[in-house]
Amino acid sequence: MARLIRNKQGIPSTLLTRFLNSPSSLLTLPYYSTSKRSLRTLAYEEIQANPNKPYTHTAFILHGLLGSARNWRSFSRTLVSSLSDSPSEWRMVLVDLRNHGNSAEMEGLDPPHDLVNAAKDLGNLINSKGWESPDVVIGHSMGGKVALQFAKSCGNRDYGENVKLPKQLWVLDSVPGEVTSDNSDGEVEKVLQTLQSLPSTVPSRKWLVNHMLDLGFSKSLSEWIGTNLKKAGGEETWAFNLEGAVQMFHSYRELSYWSLLEHPPKGLEISIVRAEKSDRWDADVITRLESLASPEGDGSAGKISVHVLPSSGHWVHVDNPKGLLEIMAPKLKSLMP
Repeated sequence: MARLIRNKQGIPSTLLTRFLNSPSSLLTLPYYSTSKRSLRTLAYEEIQANPNKPYTHTAFILHGLLGSARNWRSFSRTLVSSLSDSPSEWRMVLVDLRNHGNSAEMEGLDPPHDLVNAAKDLGNLINSKGWESPDVVIGHSMGGKVALQFAKSCGNRDYGENVKLPKQLWVLDSVPGEVTSDNSDGEVEKVLQTLQSLPSTVPSRKWLVNHMLDLGFSKSLSEWIGTNLKKAGGEETWAFNLEGAVQMFHSYRELSYWSLLEHPPKGLEISIVRAEKSDRWDADVITRLESLASPEGDGSAGKISVHVLPSSGHWVHVDNPKGLLEIMAPKLKSLMP
């Protein structure tokens, strides 16, 4: 069933919702096409600038903790539009990670709820759809570590021969090592503890936002938490599986991918984007990353590049989307059809 909607700028767009057994078709649109499917593996959306053309390249986009695919719609549309003048035809696949968004309601995504299984879900999605592996995987915050785990597992061929290493991995404001209480301000933990203390349903989004404000959280954070509600009868409930998300956060804190960065597999470039105003980076971590940034080599190993996104806090796609686009688009365009 297709439904015509309008975005905030008044530009018409089409949100095409299809399920597993629906016929495969895309609408021709002047701006972009988004198709949204619910699968037994993961829920996801697709964005393509020219849906009447077969795509030649695919990028997976992975959100962060308590987020969802829809958080990245605006940036993904801008990114795919900026790539439309290249010889390649790009498709963006915005994934709802397990316990988040529409994937929170999916059956078969069994515990343990950790980053290893979150990355395995991506491999299962590729295999279940018979897709070729994505050329690019982009992950923000917790999604950045899921992307690193995906690359590590691809290198080990954990998902079978069909799922190969991406050519590019983008890790957006995500510390690659362990995150201890010494290098964390504790805000995420406080948010999770607060949400766990609340009932499973709340009277309204306004009630939740005001409650978070009364507890001392910022207005922007409180309003963002309020966007993660969905209707449940006459009240509102979480759009995520809170307990599963908490388990994923613990896994995010515990896992380290320094060994992958120190020995990137051949054919893979890992690009780390650090937000200039982000409070998540210790000086020693920054120094260690910069020491790994590699010039063009002989091709016998992968490559690490490090970028600083100016005038941006942790929410890179909101704080400075233009700057992020300027960093990413040229590298994506460098991938030949």
